[in-house]
Amino acid sequence: MSDITLSAGVRQNLLSLQKTADLMATTQNRLATGKKVNSALDNPTNFFTSASLQARSKDLSSLLDSMSNGIKTLEAADNGLTAITKTLESMQSTLRQARQDKSFKTESFAVNLGASPTGTETLSFTGGAVGTTAVGVDLTTSTATLAGGAFTAVDFTNGGANDGSISFDISANGGATQTITIAYSDVNGVAADASAVTAEELASIINTKLTAANVDASATVNGSGQIDIASNRTDSSDASLTISNFAVANGASGSGLANGSGTVGNVEAKTVDQLVTSINNSNALKGKIRASNDNGKLRIENQSTQDLTVTGVNATSGQIDGSTGTSSIVGNSVRADLAAQFNELRDQLDKLSDDASFNGINLLRGDKLTLTFNETGTSTIEIQTKGGETINSAYLGLTNIEEADLDADTNIDSLLATVGTALGTIRSQASAFGSNLSIVQNRTEFTKSMMNTLQTGADALVLADSNEEAANMLALQTRQQLSSTALSLASQADQAVLRLF
Repeated sequence: MSDITLSAGVRQNLLSLQKTADLMATTQNRLATGKKVNSALDNPTNFFTSASLQARSKDLSSLLDSMSNGIKTLEAADNGLTAITKTLESMQSTLRQARQDKSFKTESFAVNLGASPTGTETLSFTGGAVGTTAVGVDLTTSTATLAGGAFTAVDFTNGGANDGSISFDISANGGATQTITIAYSDVNGVAADASAVTAEELASIINTKLTAANVDASATVNGSGQIDIASNRTDSSDASLTISNFAVANGASGSGLANGSGTVGNVEAKTVDQLVTSINNSNALKGKIRASNDNGKLRIENQSTQDLTVTGVNATSGQIDGSTGTSSIVGNSVRADLAAQFNELRDQLDKLSDDASFNGINLLRGDKLTLTFNETGTSTIEIQTKGGETINSAYLGLTNIEEADLDADTNIDSLLATVGTALGTIRSQASAFGSNLSIVQNRTEFTKSMMNTLQTGADALVLADSNEEAANMLALQTRQQLSSTALSLASQADQAVLRLF
């Protein structure tokens, strides 16, 4: 083509037309791609800066997916904690129901020891809350009348250097013989008048002395004004009680002081009221069984979920007579059923903990969730239970209970306290996870905003203005048409020479 000679006008118009074609090609490319910078040749600075911003946006996008999974993992853990909280509240309700239930079974027995009890008759209890070791109470008591007379206006003063006194020896329930002495110093200031001590005042002073001497007996005044001393025995120990060597010294005087030297206690059957007192005052039976007077019968209440065996009941008559016969009082079935319900709830609590996982991570089992917040890895968060512990019944201090664990109200109160502490632990952990969730959600929104900023910035560097490029294309098309016309005119000028031939 170099051998072809074009006129200056034609060549000038041809160059203009070629340049317009190049500009049209560039504009068409921008319109097709939507970018004004399609390669580093277009604008190296903008191209590489945009590529860097887009790369960072993509890195944040991958982190955003991780954060989204982290949020779901935390939500799964929160679902588990919410369900566990409801389970613990159900356990509390179960225990409170057991605490309020008093449907303990009872049975009433007539007491008939016959006309001449031997003093060996006992009533014993095994099973229930008592356990395998039998706890017995005496069905009989021993009572001895001190000196045998009515005590009225006893005078412990004689006006001399030695004031009056009385004394006696006592042996109760197989214990050692003790000498009880009541002197003027014991009476003065205690009785209203040391020279006229009443029977009631004297009995009170004797009781003080018996307590000090560790003698398990007590003095009372009977209807005849006599002082009776009776055994306080509540268990099945020796039934004997003996008073001897009653003596008056140093001029003590008054009715009842010269009526003998004491008596040997007679064995008598305890009344139902005395048996009620003996059973209810027994330290070994308190909170395990309860006795009451049921219209002259001895009512026994089994305060347990287990069956109670009562030994000392006549197998034929069903009356208490101290024999070897037994009777059974069933346990509290309501509390027993509630114990099984408590254990089922505890088992469900562990299953809830095991099932609260998402994408293979279970925060309630102590798994650690690590989330990265920036593309350089310098901003992270690690989410885990306190101490990496597994949130289950063992961690919360909850164990399977036996039916007997619901026998005593104090045991139930202790279990309620344990469940209350467990609820506090769960709520604290839920609060911690809630704080972590808030952090991750905040970073998620921040990351989305950052990605939008980066993408917008990258686009601003390379994207073309379609309106502007369309206007350019229209102008170039017009220019092309004009250039073509100008080229045609220039060619016609060259052709004018042909007219000369």
